[in-house]
Amino acid sequence: MGWSTRFLTAVAFLTVGVVFAPDVFGSGPEAPAAAVTAAKLCHLLAFATAWGASLWVTFIGGIIMFKYLPRHQFGNLQGKMFPAYFKMVSVCAAISVAAFAYLHPWRSASTIEKYQLGFLLSALGFDLSNLIVFTPMTIEMMKKRHKVERDLNIGDEVGVSKNMEAAKTNPQLKSMNKKFGMIHGLSSLANIMAFGSLAIHSWYLAGKLHF
Repeated sequence: MGWSTRFLTAVAFLTVGVVFAPDVFGSGPEAPAAAVTAAKLCHLLAFATAWGASLWVTFIGGIIMFKYLPRHQFGNLQGKMFPAYFKMVSVCAAISVAAFAYLHPWRSASTIEKYQLGFLLSALGFDLSNLIVFTPMTIEMMKKRHKVERDLNIGDEVGVSKNMEAAKTNPQLKSMNKKFGMIHGLSSLANIMAFGSLAIHSWYLAGKLHF
């Protein structure tokens, strides 16, 4: 178990503790002002990091790399980036949940605050599902498919893929494409759902700003 996985596990357990036993940490109106400010800062920085990273990876960076890198090179790069990306956003989501739960204990929280905690927990859950389940499966299937494609002398093209044409005469590649498409689709859906949950929370935070 790597250090990042251990750190993520520790943060996740801390998050659960804050959500279900907030009084242990002295949360609520009676909490010291410095602790409240620190919790707000942690929540803001962690949320902003997760939001910005999700925006870049989902809508900008990945599209640019797909358009200008050879397909196998693009896949191998994504295979290195995605585990790091999902570890980072999972840690950030966990910190956001813990800080928000500290600032708004469940028993005294308003209905809106409870919904917001739910959205943050959803983002954490979707990110963890990608980190633990979908991303490892996607990378494993991608490597298997790359091997088959190399044997067919395809995969170095940029932009339009030769995969679909080759799959018409190769049942093994066709089967791999189907499995990869399903797993990658679930991974993308989980990523979009996490991004959407953060987007909803961003609207809530915007309503708290005073200029």
